[in-house]
Amino acid sequence: MSYGQTRALKGATFAVDEGELFGLIGPDGAGKTTLIRILASLLVPSGGSATMCGADVVRDYQAIRQMVGYMPGRFSLYQDLTVRENLEFFASVFGTTVEQNYRLIEDIYKMLEPFANRPAGKLSGGMKQKLALSCALIHKPKVLLLDEPTTGVDAVSRKEFWTMLRKLKNEGITMLVSTPYMDEAAQCDRIALIQNGDILQIVSPKQIVDSYAYDLFGIESKRPNAVIKALRADSRFQSSFLFGHEVHLSVEMRSIAVDAVERYLLENGIETIAVRRISPTIEDCFMSLMEHNNAIG
Repeated sequence: MSYGQTRALKGATFAVDEGELFGLIGPDGAGKTTLIRILASLLVPSGGSATMCGADVVRDYQAIRQMVGYMPGRFSLYQDLTVRENLEFFASVFGTTVEQNYRLIEDIYKMLEPFANRPAGKLSGGMKQKLALSCALIHKPKVLLLDEPTTGVDAVSRKEFWTMLRKLKNEGITMLVSTPYMDEAAQCDRIALIQNGDILQIVSPKQIVDSYAYDLFGIESKRPNAVIKALRADSRFQSSFLFGHEVHLSVEMRSIAVDAVERYLLENGIETIAVRRISPTIEDCFMSLMEHNNAIG
């Protein structure tokens, strides 16, 4: 898929199993939204093909729109309609009623019910998110396409949202969820790591962490930028990146000890608060894959 001279997707190939909670994980601009919009039949791909439940997303777009619930990253419901009016409108579009499929949204709607008569535009970010999910579910879709649904909401709302998705999975709904948050990947059955329109790897969250091929150190210092600069100047160190309040350093397996890292930094005039061995996160694995992909690309 291309926009002018820019290729947003470069031959992304994957399959999602029925009833699976599948994650598209990658930074902004990776191609996640383009991919989801193609699957929702909102964009016509410039090459290749895609099907859902046997229906082609271009040729059978009407069938696709009946079987899919789509939640875009940007809140796109009618802001001047109330919570209840939005739900009733989207139910009517699909020839159903709120009452007919209420069981599917019951747990979510109970949190929205106190605001049933409030205009959607005046809801908090977390409540807008819940309303958008309810509207995407109200026609009982076979597949849910969720484009960065937790962006811009607080940590508590993010946690609540993923709890809701796990409950929906138990209803047999297939879900494709995109997110830039690496910590959310652990909530998925499988994940596709995507960068610059390329899918780097498709695995379970456990598999990607288990396949990490380096020793990893966490380094705390009052001068993290100086730590990174010093580490990147020595070829013994594979990579170093800032993760929150500490620097993550990867090295070849069993190639260097903790005290050797501390000593090297002290020799470069950098005092450390702590240097310790740590277990890799999915974000560490993603950064490693990106480096490898850039090196061979």
